[in-house]
Amino acid sequence: MRAIIPVAGVGSRLRPHTYAIPKVLLNVAGKPILGHIIDKIIGEGILEGTIVVGLMGDKVIEYVSQAYPNFRADYVEQEERLGLGHAIHLSRKTLGTEPILIILGDTIFDVDLTPVLKGTTSAIGVKAVEDPRRFGVAETAGGRITKLVEKPEKPATNLAVVGLYFIRNPNLLSRCLDDLVAGDRRTKGEYQLTDALQMMIERGETMVPFMVEGWYDCGSPETLLSTNQALLEKHSTVRSIPGVIINEPAYVAPTAVLSNCIIGPNTSVGDGAEISDSVIRNSIISGHAKVHGALLENSIVGNDSVLSGSYRRINVGGASEIDFF
Repeated sequence: MRAIIPVAGVGSRLRPHTYAIPKVLLNVAGKPILGHIIDKIIGEGILEGTIVVGLMGDKVIEYVSQAYPNFRADYVEQEERLGLGHAIHLSRKTLGTEPILIILGDTIFDVDLTPVLKGTTSAIGVKAVEDPRRFGVAETAGGRITKLVEKPEKPATNLAVVGLYFIRNPNLLSRCLDDLVAGDRRTKGEYQLTDALQMMIERGETMVPFMVEGWYDCGSPETLLSTNQALLEKHSTVRSIPGVIINEPAYVAPTAVLSNCIIGPNTSVGDGAEISDSVIRNSIISGHAKVHGALLENSIVGNDSVLSGSYRRINVGGASEIDFF
């Protein structure tokens, strides 16, 4: 089985961080977003995949090849961001006849996929949400999905499509995507995967929903911090450091250097980070960042940034240097 992971989005809501690195390489709860996703699919026994890259795709390739040398990855470049359906369409030459799992690259999931992957029908992950207008929406009857609509103005249900798709018939999906692109059938200006899946249903493909409660968005600074908190509550990893108080849940990388500071709760500290004379809570301190004499809360400090002084909330991208006097 193969996984398809589209990661070509520019992450505009996460600027300034995404000026320097792709969104999927932002740190959350101790590792990049993409690392959580690949760990998940490897844990399900999927050892090969197609990763659809875009801007700064070379950094994605470098990360995956170094962190997951045994994961057999093919890379496809999406030069124009024409929608999720377009991204999967570009991947069609890497597909065979075996089932595929499509998993979006900007969302972390905590769900048991084993029953889904062992199932005999295609299946789509859904979750009941208060306002489904921002998502693809699934209509169901008799335990099956009868209709899929992308971002409807008047949703018929509150079941949002969360970005997990198990496809038993990739050949049919490829044909539907071919027809979608050849006919220039766009919804809200893009080729939507939802529309191709609806075409599959109309051509006889059986699809069933499966509920996903552990669905963690990483699309904005606020949701990145809330996802960091949720993941730390499940997998807090700390160590004893002289002169340092760590309030769990928290994550402190083995190579981070800390002195005379209070860390946490809900804080992750990346590899090679240096923190001294500071109090930091509900924040993400990324790899090789340096923080001195700061009081931080609800903050994100990017890779290789240098921050000194006192402040309560900050959102600073990578390779920045800030002094507060």
